[in-house]
Formats: sequence, C-alpha cells, structure tokens
Amino acid sequence: MTNRQAAIRIIKRLRQNGFEALLAGGCVRDMRLGRAASDYDVATNARPEEVIKLFKRTLKVGAKFGVVIVLIEGKQVEVATFRTETGYADGRHPTEVKFASAAEDASRRDFTINGMFYDPLEEKVIDYINGQADLKSKLIRTIGQPSERFEEDYLRMLRAVRFSTQLNFAIEAQTFSAICKNAKNITKISGERIAMELEAILVNPDRSEGVTLLAKCGLAEAIFPGLSAKQIKSAISTLEQLQQKSDFALTLACLFSGCSTEFALEKCKILKLSRSQTKHIKFLLGSRDKLLNSKMSLAELKLTASEPYFWDLYELQRAIQKARRKSIGPLVSLRKRIKALKGVELRPKPLLTGHDLIGLGATPGPALGQLAEEMYIAQLEGNLQTKPKAKKWVQKWLQKHRMIEK
Repeated sequence: MTNRQAAIRIIKRLRQNGFEALLAGGCVRDMRLGRAASDYDVATNARPEEVIKLFKRTLKVGAKFGVVIVLIEGKQVEVATFRTETGYADGRHPTEVKFASAAEDASRRDFTINGMFYDPLEEKVIDYINGQADLKSKLIRTIGQPSERFEEDYLRMLRAVRFSTQLNFAIEAQTFSAICKNAKNITKISGERIAMELEAILVNPDRSEGVTLLAKCGLAEAIFPGLSAKQIKSAISTLEQLQQKSDFALTLACLFSGCSTEFALEKCKILKLSRSQTKHIKFLLGSRDKLLNSKMSLAELKLTASEPYFWDLYELQRAIQKARRKSIGPLVSLRKRIKALKGVELRPKPLLTGHDLIGLGATPGPALGQLAEEMYIAQLEGNLQTKPKAKKWVQKWLQKHRMIEK
C-alpha cells in the first residue's frame, strides 16, 4: 500500500461515517504539478476524538491542535480537523484553535499553492484561494496579507524561499516585500527548524538561486550576521559549481568558502548542527587548498585520501577553483595518483605497537609519539613492509636520537 492509497482508504472510511474528508496541502500542489508527493495529508470535519474512534491505531501527537496520526498497514497519515488559528504570540504557535469549515481552514494556510484540497473520489480540486491560478503563473503568494501570515509563523519566510528554489517559482512582489520587512525576526524561530528549511534550499540543485534570494531579502544576514555581500557573492559562485547531488555539510562549507573556519563554525551555531555535521564542516574548511599541493608525499596522500570526508573536500576545492577561475590541474593530478592506489590499503595498522616500541628500548613520553609517527609515515611511504624491517628501522632511529634506556 502506498501513502496515497492509505490516505484514500482513510477518506473513504470517514465519508462512510458521514464526515467530509479531502486530501490537503502539499500533496495537492504536487499532484497538480505532476510531481511525486512525499506525504498525503487528510483534512476533515471530524473532530480528533471522532477520528480516534474510527481507526484502531492512532497517535494523538497534535490532538489539541486537531491533528491525529492514523496508522494503517505500515503507513502513517496525518489527519487534521478543519480549523482556524489565532494569537501567535511567539511567532510560531497559535494560542487558540477553533474547528471550522474547509474554506476557513484554507484561509489559515501559508501559501495559495499549498491551500488547495482534492477530492480523490470525485477527482476534483477544491480551491478557495486561487491556488490553481498561482500554480499556472508559477508564483509563491501568501494567503491573505503577507505580513500577517509571516507574523503568525516567521518560518514561512524561509519556506517561501524553499518553495521558490524547489519549484523554480517567483515570489510574488508583496510577499517578497513582506519577507524583506520581517527578515530580522527569523531568529525567533528555533535553530533546528531554520536548519531544516536551509538544508532543503542548499541540497537542491538550484541552491545558488536560493542563496541569491536569501541574500536579497535579508534572511542570510539575519541568520548569519557579519556574512558580507562579497562573501555571499563568492559563496553563490562556488555553489554554482557543485555537482547536483551534494549534502548539507558540503553546501554549508561552500556557503562559507570565503570565510575563516572559525567564523563559519561560530555562525553555524545558530543551526544547532549535530557533532558529526560540525566536524564535517570543520574538516572541509580547515583543509582548503591542501589538495593543491603538487608535492604532497605518498604518506600524506594516503592519510588525506582515507579521511571519511575526502571526496567532499575534493568537490569543495574543485568548486572553489572553478568559481575563482583557477586551474583544477592539481586536482586532476591528485585524482590520478589516488586512482593508481586502487587496491592499496590507505590507512593500514602500524607494523609495531607502542608496546613493541617500548620493548625495543624506547622510553614513554612525547618522543615516543614522534617515533611512532615517523615510523608510520615510513610504512605509508612503502619503505617498511614487514615487522623485522620495522624493528631494524626503529633501532636505528633510537640510536640516532639516544632514546634507548641505559
């Protein structure tokens, strides 16, 4: 069973019990555009408690706001009661929810293209807010007064940019003007939610257009204060050179490609990124230009190429070079060297352990670490391939540095 089939089964059950029920929101938009919808949501005049009675398995995650999740054959479908919302004191959550009609429910939604309903049984669109006209015109327009819609939920400003980026739609003039006016308020929204919308913009192949919009409306400056116009221009040029499929950490590194690593990490704190994402970005920005070293030793090449984010670093550097109209020759040469290492273990276990080194006469301390490092480099360079050779090498090193205990 697909998500769409699950939603239609729920609609049929609600209709059989005398309720009104329709597909709602983004799935209707996507169906009209011929795009695959990720979720199929149901809107109904049935109250949450009535929905819960009709279906065996439900989750009451948002029942006080009129939302129930219905579980059916492994699928989860959001079923929401038609409602109006008022009193957005925090710029995000309504303080009062009232159950209402389908037309009233449509009027509370964010953009006209997201405010349509669809009757899958009669196969017709129910459009109270001219959503079909804006779909045809390829416009992102708020339902009602733009400033009012954004003051209810400032995240909608980022959503407008996301939809514009994903659908290649223009943002209607009054809607865009209201975003510019309210951009400074985006930080009233949680960093996690900002990050979710920003990620959707940046991982899209048209990410450079999305960042251009973020800069024009002031959202980029509001989210990342201190990011200069010159740095944003550099970021857009770099993002344009990325391969279509790029992850969030790589695209964020491109966004800050004209900044210091410390500045980027400080500015990204607002996004509440995971430790792994932060580490990823730190590696990419901290390793810029490293791959341009044509004299990189074999040992350093192996260590660098074995890093988990190596190919993202390669892609970042390639994008930076092309954006700055500089040669990618060093990268091409490096790639050939890596290709020649096919089948070679890039980061093998050291031939000798720390205990082995001490057993050969080395004394614990900083010099032991230096010895271990130099021995491993010799191993990576191919100069040491067996334990006996490694032991002889260590003994010579110890004699040279006088580390043997007397």
